[in-house]
Amino acid sequence: MPPGIFEKAEEAAAFIRKQIVASPRVGVVLGSGLGSFADQVQQPVSIAYQEIPHFPRPTVKGHSGRLVLGTIAGTPVAVMQGRVHAYEGYTPEEVTFPIRVLGRLGITTLVITNAAGGVRLNLRQGQLVLISDHINFTGRNPVTGPNDKRLGPRFFDMTEAYSKRLRLLAQSAAEIAEGVYLCVPGPSYETPAEIRAFRTWGADLVGMSTVHEVIVARHMGIEVLGISCVTNMAAGVLDQAINHQEVIETGARAQAQLTRLLEALLPAIERGI
Repeated sequence: MPPGIFEKAEEAAAFIRKQIVASPRVGVVLGSGLGSFADQVQQPVSIAYQEIPHFPRPTVKGHSGRLVLGTIAGTPVAVMQGRVHAYEGYTPEEVTFPIRVLGRLGITTLVITNAAGGVRLNLRQGQLVLISDHINFTGRNPVTGPNDKRLGPRFFDMTEAYSKRLRLLAQSAAEIAEGVYLCVPGPSYETPAEIRAFRTWGADLVGMSTVHEVIVARHMGIEVLGISCVTNMAAGVLDQAINHQEVIETGARAQAQLTRLLEALLPAIERGI
């Protein structure tokens, strides 16, 4: 019988453990254009995704494809510099495999970031927004199929997918708004009609990542904080086309703000205050 997700995740985690001194407690996923935070990791051990058994490899500009392990202000961290997406041809199980590996490494908290389109009209480009909840509009769930109880229970609660405790910690570190994130499959951007519909559903942000990763993290009992960077206004909000280069450039401008927030936040998460 071929190895399942648990066995593959354990093999990948074992490969990583051989190269580090301390197990990470906090995992960080960096979205499009937000990868420079990984440069703040102290005593870093950098591993290219292609070196890690079974790890998927990003093909999109703005996603470097390396795992950086070390510390931030004494907090052991594992930072994913880039991610893969379903629109690249990966299955939901492959997209979320790195989260399974981080869980097997021992993280108890996941800080997940992304580049998002602003659906709510009072948001602005370059703004950071805490994710308070999400809408899965992909038509897929990464835990569909046989359940391996070593990874998590068959049925699990998503009432507080994004930890209220962690959001309060983030708000004590910086003045930051909250919003609901809606995930679409991509890679095409949304139409203005779709954005109008999403707004009536209560969506404030729209993007092509994060939701499947959060579902898998919660399946494993990992506490989650989600942060979106509004890299563009959603289709129809402004009288202009959307392009990926704008997403990358706006993300790059917001990196300093994100770095300051995470440097203040990660030690507080570790202390549990």
